[in-house]
Amino acid sequence: MATPAQDDNRVALLAPSPILTVTLEHGDGKEELHLHPGGQGFWVARMVRELGVGVSFCAPLGGEVGAVLRALIERERIDLCPIETSGWNGAYVHDRRDDTVCEIGETSSPRLARHEIDGLYGTMLSASLEAQLTVLTGPRSEDILDSDFYRRLAADLRSTGCTVLADLSGPPLDSALGGGIDLLHLSERELGERERGSGRRTAALTDEGETVTAMKRLHEEGARQVLLTRGPRPALVLLEDGLHELAGPVFEPREPRGAGDSLVAAIAASLASGRPIKRALRMGVAAGALNAARRGLGTGSPDDIRRLAGAVTLRPLEAG
Repeated sequence: MATPAQDDNRVALLAPSPILTVTLEHGDGKEELHLHPGGQGFWVARMVRELGVGVSFCAPLGGEVGAVLRALIERERIDLCPIETSGWNGAYVHDRRDDTVCEIGETSSPRLARHEIDGLYGTMLSASLEAQLTVLTGPRSEDILDSDFYRRLAADLRSTGCTVLADLSGPPLDSALGGGIDLLHLSERELGERERGSGRRTAALTDEGETVTAMKRLHEEGARQVLLTRGPRPALVLLEDGLHELAGPVFEPREPRGAGDSLVAAIAASLASGRPIKRALRMGVAAGALNAARRGLGTGSPDDIRRLAGAVTLRPLEAG
């Protein structure tokens, strides 16, 4: 059960392409059909709310799918800041009756029209001014909105004193760096793809020295602090006082998807509650580890996460 949200703790979250997930499963000896909101932004928002921090969820909703999403998101006690769109939200249907994922069908998320993008931009600005932290998550595909949206938004948010946490990759990340990011999270795979795309690498990053150099390059391009997750291996984080290694418990994966979303959510909730960055990072690693050990994306007991955070170590590797 979610911890009650505190009125003075709030995160504003950008979710440019929430989706509807329809899953067929076996439960208690019979088949069950489950409908849930989905997408990176929602999974982050749900975990933030689980940790007792309010969420202003800024997202486009349209069509019959959007109407269903609206009801399901509000049922999660997330404060929805919707932008009405002419296109329908995307969705997927999965069959998981034998405990594996079989995709039955999927619909794409629509490209936002100019006035819809303007509405999303304005809603994010106003929601962020009433929050302690802003989280930027990416679109489901690059066709949904122009990447320059992220540069303008990050720059305007930081100019008004907002703290910006970004969980982005690809062109949206490149754009947001131009506006400035206070804390950036990305995976080692995403960093490797970025390095290859720039022509600096022809293979995945395997040498830790090259990885650290790439992280420092992100800092030079606009990310004040950088958190790099590396699957079961300890994460690396570049803070203002230098490079650190974040090592936490590693469990047998039950649901490897969504660990990064839970990590980002716990960091956001902690920072919005006034906790220092190093404590927030420990909470994030604990939430990600717990998510991997259970079914359900963006879920986890707040008490379990807090206890697990005590087992996360932060070890300096290089002075700032």
